[in-house]
Amino acid sequence: MHCVSRKYSLMMVSFCQGALLLSLAAAMAVYADMKVDCGPDFVTLMWTESRPQADTSLLRLGNCFPTSFSAGEAYFYVDLTDCNFRRLVTGDALVYSNDLTYVASADSYNLAFTHPVVCAYERPKDWYATIYDPVFKTYSLGDLQFNIGLMNDDFSGPAESTRFPLGSIIPIMASVVQETHQPLLLLLEECVAATTPELYPESTMYPIISNKGCLLESVSSRSKFEPRQKSSEIRLSLQTFTFAMGEEVFIHCKLLAWDPNGLDSTKKACHFVEGHGWELLDNLAQSNLCDCCESKCKSRRQRSVASEKHGMVHKAVIGPFTITDVNS
Repeated sequence: MHCVSRKYSLMMVSFCQGALLLSLAAAMAVYADMKVDCGPDFVTLMWTESRPQADTSLLRLGNCFPTSFSAGEAYFYVDLTDCNFRRLVTGDALVYSNDLTYVASADSYNLAFTHPVVCAYERPKDWYATIYDPVFKTYSLGDLQFNIGLMNDDFSGPAESTRFPLGSIIPIMASVVQETHQPLLLLLEECVAATTPELYPESTMYPIISNKGCLLESVSSRSKFEPRQKSSEIRLSLQTFTFAMGEEVFIHCKLLAWDPNGLDSTKKACHFVEGHGWELLDNLAQSNLCDCCESKCKSRRQRSVASEKHGMVHKAVIGPFTITDVNS
């Protein structure tokens, strides 16, 4: 038996398997249908959209992207400990809350919206918490924990080898842990390859990402940003290149955690797609933000200084790894 709520013009409350599902309707309720299943430690959500111009890839559950989506539907399968779910312990209930949001582009006919999703469970009689999260997490600018590394082919774990034949793909993933923050979008602002773990003025460097988030390597290779699974992660498939072959290589990157709604020509992730040109990873409708990748993407000094001040920028190093001749 599943606990399901449909999105109508009224509030709906339903009980099943010890769970209470509460879904408040948005103003555009007549245009969409939402079904949510509160599992024991996970949530599934199906959003069915009837407006032909709505882009379901722009739906977010907390800071998570859809697990899958099509022209008219978006599906989420997420853990209650993920996607910035908030937990409240009150009386005999454990309440988990989140927001389903639609991030509309500037030229879209469809308005942005936020739709609350709440799952409440009967608290086990032998369950007592000494510390628990408040109903709303603190949005203050505390420390952020950044991670970056080489991954295996499907990004499910660390790379099994640090030797990559010329022409093969190097999977790279970066993430930011943001327990006390509003959802943030992680970007790779700059990445260069070098033969040293530190950069010096005399270092020989090979640019990979520059110009405030432009993946230069995508112009002449199969390198690309992969579709996001979470806004707090970014995945890069980097095709190996003829730089320092046979030597130890390090990739130096500048990571940026930023407001998902604050993308501009200096806060973006762009890659070149054959036959289409430069495309914005997070919203194709705003790919004009990538137009400057062929020239100079000017930074906004005030914003850049603010992000540095609040610790939202981090420099990281990947490696060492080795690019080998395919015949060796």
